[in-house]
Amino acid sequence: MEKGICTVSVAPLRAANSHQSEMTSQLLYGESCEVLEVEGGFSRIRMDFDSYEGWIDSRQIAKISDDDFANRKTEILTIPFATFELKEGKVLLSVGSEFSSETENLLQEENLCSIAETAKQFLNVPYSWSGRSFFGIDCSGFTQLVYKVHGKVLPRNACQQAELGLVLDFIEEAEPGDLAFFENQEGIISHVGIMLDNQKIIHAFGKVQIDSLDSAGIYNADLKKHTHKLRFLKRI
Repeated sequence: MEKGICTVSVAPLRAANSHQSEMTSQLLYGESCEVLEVEGGFSRIRMDFDSYEGWIDSRQIAKISDDDFANRKTEILTIPFATFELKEGKVLLSVGSEFSSETENLLQEENLCSIAETAKQFLNVPYSWSGRSFFGIDCSGFTQLVYKVHGKVLPRNACQQAELGLVLDFIEEAEPGDLAFFENQEGIISHVGIMLDNQKIIHAFGKVQIDSLDSAGIYNADLKKHTHKLRFLKRI
């Protein structure tokens, strides 16, 4: 199976081999994948990070040999975004992007803060369906990317993330960094956010924002109503 590496800041992963097809996720610079098939200028790939599959413009990935891939060492960008001079030229990259050893010297040393503090760096980043970068993000892309920075791999979708970890019995047990999951009218997990202190939650809803959480769910003070129905909280 051929391997590929993303060569652009953010590459859309689509449901079909067309630029008009729905975006289902994103591949960040330096993230790797398996190339499953190639058709009409698009490649169907499986991401190595979370095993998510989709179609990507073949020009946005570079093929890599098995030997080069096996010897590849990477670092993860831990600041929200940065401009780097790479061998491809100047590029603006999002947190979560990956670098090979030949660009390690460009990375700034960062002391990783807590999961909750990392999450706060995303405040006001716009909501984007299927987004998973600092330029636009959805609820599960937000939790996945924040946890990635801290060396933890979460699946792509909220319902998949809800299968991990230990359920908390009471909201009062929640600690900063725990995940809260919410259900839609059909009882399906459709939203996720990251707990902060004092029963506050940070989540992507229009934009990444902080709201209050109670036993009923997320209460938005601006809208003066609950916006999401709580299913449970989990510690990953």
